[in-house]
Parts: sequence; C-alpha cells; structure tokens
Amino acid sequence: MRLKLVSLLIVLSGLSACSTTEKPRNSAENQSSQSSIALSQLTDAQSMYQAALNRQGADKIQLLYTARDAAISEERWALLEKICLELEATPSVDQIQNKLYIALAQEHQGKSDLALAQLQQLEPQLSQPEHQAWHQYLTARVYASQGMPKQAMPFFFKASTLSSENNFTVANLNKDLWQNLTQLSSYALERFNRGSVVQQGWVNLALYHQVYLGAPVELHQAMNNWLRRYPGHPAAEVLPKKVTELVEIEPLNVNRLAVLIPQSGANERLGDALKAGVLAALDGQSLEQTLFIDESLSAAEISLKLSEFNADFVIGPLLKSNIEKLTSAQTLVDYPVMHLNTFDGERISQQHFFFALSPEHEVQQALERFLTAGYQKPMLLAPNNSNGQRLVEHFNTQWQRYSEVKPQIGLYSGKDDMPKTITGLLEVDQSKERIKVVKSLFKQEVESETRSRSDIDVIYILGDATETRLIKPYLDVNVSTFADRIPLYASSKSHSKQIDRTDKGDLDGLYFTELPWMLDGQIQQHNLRQQYESLWPENADISQRLFAMAFDAASMLGDVKQLSMVQGKRFSGISGQLSIASNGYVTRTLDWAQYKNKKIIAVDLATEQPIPLFMQSAIGINAAE
Repeated sequence: MRLKLVSLLIVLSGLSACSTTEKPRNSAENQSSQSSIALSQLTDAQSMYQAALNRQGADKIQLLYTARDAAISEERWALLEKICLELEATPSVDQIQNKLYIALAQEHQGKSDLALAQLQQLEPQLSQPEHQAWHQYLTARVYASQGMPKQAMPFFFKASTLSSENNFTVANLNKDLWQNLTQLSSYALERFNRGSVVQQGWVNLALYHQVYLGAPVELHQAMNNWLRRYPGHPAAEVLPKKVTELVEIEPLNVNRLAVLIPQSGANERLGDALKAGVLAALDGQSLEQTLFIDESLSAAEISLKLSEFNADFVIGPLLKSNIEKLTSAQTLVDYPVMHLNTFDGERISQQHFFFALSPEHEVQQALERFLTAGYQKPMLLAPNNSNGQRLVEHFNTQWQRYSEVKPQIGLYSGKDDMPKTITGLLEVDQSKERIKVVKSLFKQEVESETRSRSDIDVIYILGDATETRLIKPYLDVNVSTFADRIPLYASSKSHSKQIDRTDKGDLDGLYFTELPWMLDGQIQQHNLRQQYESLWPENADISQRLFAMAFDAASMLGDVKQLSMVQGKRFSGISGQLSIASNGYVTRTLDWAQYKNKKIIAVDLATEQPIPLFMQSAIGINAAE
C-alpha cells in the first residue's frame, strides 16, 4: 500500500514538473530559524493546508503544493479538493493540472457527475500528452465506477497508448485498466482487438487470460508468446504477478462435498428439491463422497460433522437465519462455501459465495431492456406487501439513475383492488366520468368509448402467476382501442408450469424472464428434464426452481475460482447465465420468453448497459465525434 502511494506521489509530482508554468519559489533564501522549525513540524496534509491559509504569496502557494501532494499520498480526497479550490484563485498555478487534481478528488469521493463535468470542461484546453493521458484515465475511471466497462475501455486504451508513446507513467493506470478489461466477455474483447499496438497487446493478454484459465501449462506458454510479440508493453509492469496468479488458478479439486440443507421441519420439502438437484449434478462426477447435513442443527453439531467428514467444499445453507447462525459462530470460515441465499452481514472469507434466486436480478434485467428499447414511462403493478414494495423501490431507485421521468406505480391489496388500481393509473375512471357528464347533456343515446392515458409506453407486472392472469384481462379491456398496444412484461413469478398446463390463453403477448430449466424450448438437458418429469410430475414451481439452483451450484464447483477472479467469465447453467461479482455474489441473466398463440416461445430481446443521466450528454458528444 505504501509503495502504491509513493508511486502515485512521484507521478503526480512529475506531472507538476512538466507544466509549462513554473512553480512559484520562495525568494527568501535566509528564512528565520523560528519559521524553519515551524514548517518542519507540518507533517500531514491538513496541518500544511491550515498553515498555508495564514501565508501570503509564494510561501502560501508552495505550502499548498506540498499539502496537495500529501493529501494524495494520504488518500484524503475531500481535503485534496479543498486545497485545489484554494489554488484556483492563484493565476500562476497550472490550472489545467489543478483541475485534473480536482477531478481525481471528486471521482474518488463518488462525485462522478462533478468529475465528468470537470473533465468535459477541460477537454478543449488539453495540449500536453501528460494532461491528455490523465484526462483519459480519469474519464475511464468515471465510466468504470458506473459499472460500464465497455464504455470505459476506449479511454483506458487511449491513456495507455499516450503514456507508452511519450514514455511517462500514469499511476495506477495499468492496474485499473487490467481490472476493468477482465470484466469483459470474450466477444467484447474480440471487438476491441484493433487500434494501436498497445491496445491490441492488452486485449490479447486478456483473451489468453480467459481462454487458458485453468490450464497452467498452456497459459504459461501463451504468456511467453505474448511477451515475445509485445516487447516493452506497459502491461509488463503487472504481468509477472498476473502470470503467477493465473497459473495458480487451477480448477477446484473437490473430492468430499458437504451440503447443508433443511432436512426437517417446515422447509424439509425445499431441502428435498435441493438434494435432488445436487445429486443430479453429481451423477457421473468422480467425487469420493457427499454428505448431506441438516442445516437446522446447532453450529457446534455442524462444525463437528464437517470436521469429521473433512469437507473440501460446502454448499448451503439455504435459510438466511442459518447463514447468520454459522457466520456468527465462524463455523464455515475455513471452508470454501456456496451459500444458497443472500446475506445481509459482512462476507467473512474471500472463498465464500452467495447464490440466490434473487428477483432483483430480473427487475434489473427488465429495466435494462426497457431503456434499450427506448421506453420512457413505465408503469409497475405489484402486490402491496413487503416483497412487492421492495422490488418496486429497487426498480424506482435504479430507474432514477437513468431517467428524469418517474415510473407510475400501482400497488394492489388483492384481486378486488386490482380494477380500481389499474383504471386509476390508466386514468380510465376519469374518462368514464367525462362520458357520464356528456351523456347527461343529451337526451338521445350518445356513442362513446373510454380512453386511457397515452404516455405509458410499457407495463411491468410483478405479481405471481394467479395475479398476472387476473391483471392481464383488466389491462386488455382498459387500454383504449385508439392507443397503440402497450407492451406487457413480467417476472418469472408470472409463469407457472402447473397452471400453464390448462391456462395460457389470457396471457397472449406477455413477455417474461425465466430460468431456462422452466422453458421446454430452452433447456438443453432434455434427458434430465424427462427424468425429472417422470420422477416428480406434480412438483411445485418453487421446487423445480430450487432443483435448478442446486444443480448449478454443484455443477460449477470446478469453475468457482475462475468465475470469482475473472469478471467476464460466464457459466451456462439451467438457472441462467451465471457469473460471480467481486463481492462473491452470483449474478444471473435469465432467458426471455413470450406467450403467443397459446404457446410459450423463446425470444431474443436486445439489452445493453444503460447510460446514467449525468453521462448521457457526454456519450452523445463522443458518439458525434
């Protein structure tokens, strides 16, 4: 850590030295001993800054310069911003460099909108390669901080090319570039495999990283070939360490698997589904032994069983309360674990992962679909309970990052409340009231038809299968025939294999997200699905989904290390396309399907990473250029 700070300080000091404006110097050669002693006691950025406020002229500027460097070294970003703002009032200061420092401070504080505005303002004034490289690097960091690795990469590549061609260093650039680059899929990497030699070198290194991960001999040979092909490449700074790390990422060798699931009590049925999924995944694998443990046992009892069994890996538990119990007792701290739920507490080990059928994944996927399709005013319909309110709040919070238009929200308390909720949101009740008034003015019969509001352009249903089948007809009846048909979307809760056996007609046209396992046309393991149907033809939907989750949890054991270290790596499971985020959480991308002509068909709906509001103007400028 100290070496990183020293490196950053040296580079930023070098950036100051290359400025065309010379730093003011103290012209007094013979300072008083009292003043010298006072200055020597200033050991941190804050004290230097405070002392500078009481100085004038060159003394003040020099102290602010020193305080600024110290603030960077100490990573005190709020203080750095204050120091730079103080320096802005001094004409002799290199203002471009100083504003870059301000953007650096703002980005580190999470003020990405302010940092980007600062960088946009600076862009026409850049002339020195050092300033240009830092500008590109900081812009890339802003994009990366918003979860937009593909948009960040062109800026990272430009900064790396500038620094390489002009023979200077940008602190932390290589580390940040590599971290961002490894989040991309192989398809995205191939699209970047062009441009400067520096850019192609980075991309090919990342491709080798993905292709040969888990194959140490092939990876080592590929890295040697890369070094011969790209001598002097800036990635060489991080390459020796990365080669060592990558070679060590061999597939996890699990011989003794312990599975913690409910085996008694009210949740035993859920445990049975999980057990079936694990056993199906392990069929044909060469594990020595698998031990199923009731997760409702005490932490001490579970600890003893795991120790006696000498487990290599643990799957489970399922219930949040039991995850909390075992976390508090540190029972699983020494084992690699794939928990089967989320956890509100702190992750206690880098080898602990969390896999849940989280509905938030589907909400996020739907939101990204709406933005990609250009929908501007969505309407959400959800049950008025804790789950419905949570998902609506999640959607609303995320939507506000990308749009100034607020979604319309309808929460219903039950089936009797649905008509009132829907007609109120669509303003059909107001139309009926206007018709009533008009009819009262005429004695003869007046032909009329209600009209619904026309600004709603997509509707998202977050109800369960029964509720969705009640909501859809209400929407069909209450949307005006004069208006374009509003696209209807729903989550996987709207789909039930049991109900669909007898009732699909009312849902015609509805799009929804779903696990591949639950879609007959999407599942590739046809034999597995047939065996499942023969064994458990009447299994509830939740049991089928838990079976798929457990099947994937056991199937991807050998890929867990690679998935956790390579953000762009995906695992094609029967519960979706799976990846592991840096916090250890498994994220899912589900399939899209649609009810059409009393059948369910797979559909391919384009979805892209949305652009935050504060970045949309910048994206427009870059696209125009």
